[in-house]
Amino acid sequence: MLQEHSRTRFGPEGQDPAAGTFFQTDGLGKRSRLCSSNVLPAQNKGRIRKSRARESTLRRDGDLRTERSRPAAALRRWFRLFVFARFGHAPIMPPRPKTTQNPAARLLAWYDVHRRVLPWRAPRGERADPYRVWLSEIMLQQTTVQAVASYYRKFLDQWPTVEALAAAPLDEVLTAWAGLGYYARARNLHKAAKAVAESGGKFPDTADELRKLPGIGAYTSGAIAAIAFDRREAAMDANADRVIARLFAVTEPLAKVKPKLLALGKSLVPQKRAGDFAQALMDLGSAICTSKRPACMSCPLFEDCEARKQGIQESLPVKGEKAVRPLKRGAAFVARDRNGAVLLMRRPESGLLGGMMQPPLGPWTETFPTRAAAMKQAPFKADWKKRIDIVRHGFTHFELEIEVYETLVDMRPKLDGQWISDLSKAALPTVMRKIVASAPDRPLRTRRTSRRSF
Repeated sequence: MLQEHSRTRFGPEGQDPAAGTFFQTDGLGKRSRLCSSNVLPAQNKGRIRKSRARESTLRRDGDLRTERSRPAAALRRWFRLFVFARFGHAPIMPPRPKTTQNPAARLLAWYDVHRRVLPWRAPRGERADPYRVWLSEIMLQQTTVQAVASYYRKFLDQWPTVEALAAAPLDEVLTAWAGLGYYARARNLHKAAKAVAESGGKFPDTADELRKLPGIGAYTSGAIAAIAFDRREAAMDANADRVIARLFAVTEPLAKVKPKLLALGKSLVPQKRAGDFAQALMDLGSAICTSKRPACMSCPLFEDCEARKQGIQESLPVKGEKAVRPLKRGAAFVARDRNGAVLLMRRPESGLLGGMMQPPLGPWTETFPTRAAAMKQAPFKADWKKRIDIVRHGFTHFELEIEVYETLVDMRPKLDGQWISDLSKAALPTVMRKIVASAPDRPLRTRRTSRRSF
């Protein structure tokens, strides 16, 4: 407790002439010894002066006994003074008020204020378009929101309905998809569009029926069912997995507990606004419950989070050891004619980058081919010059390094390929664009190819 030591014999400069003791005034004319028990920060002195001024007024009005008859209020007041004297400041965060709302209600209330504005989201209070939800969810698989936005708008401009997308040639769809990655998604997108168009253009409205469409798995079916049809389904993407793993303190490796996280997530889905809840969970993981340094004090699920209570939130979810990706190497051959057209060939429909375009390539092995071996892999005999730079690209399961050989031809050889001038209209994946771009689009004075080479 603060102890006051009233003094009456001090000089004008605040010092006891006899004892040399310094003193302080409290703003009401009282003086007290300046000691460690009653030194307070300047910002707190105003509150003490107000308290003492009120006590002085009460004394004048004869009501001090009435004020002192409230022991709870007096105890709180003296406790605050003790905290100020002991720590120099008020508690950093006041206790959170108890609430009777369940976690889903708190999360939805937070979402109503902080929801992200995204091109594929319906305005508040409106029902989402199943076609737009499906298109965005397919694009968002293993891809970021920032990367998807421009592709999504381009697709809607070209094919505003599922029937329009179904009627488009696959090559146009692949060309529009080029650069987005995971090209099997584009082929499945086209197949699913055809299936929906053949059934009258109406999407299935349950997760089980949606999973029958090409390219739709557990997460995507749950997201579409919840967001487009308000079905009580959980949409467990990477953000939602992280939130649920922390909320319930799931410490097993993520790869082994996917079904458990799905069940836990579904147990929280409310009877109404299932679509908003799914998107709220995604937004919470993106903005608050981030993988590093989550903003727990701003989280609407603060009181419920078991990982936060145990102090292990940043270590969850537990990810398995990252496998080392092998390195593959090979050679690519970029041929241009005098008009700047590039020779491209189509990859097989199945497998990696299926159905996409590429310049002629050799096999991918552990080592680069020697020049003699590379010339045997070339699509035709020519004066091939090797570029200095190596093209590097990362796939999901391996890394790739490519040496690029280039040449300029006077006459196009007869090959099973296409000579394309406008590469923006070619279904070139990112790695193939890197390879073509590494060979400059300019006259190659030393790279003429004789007609005898064909």
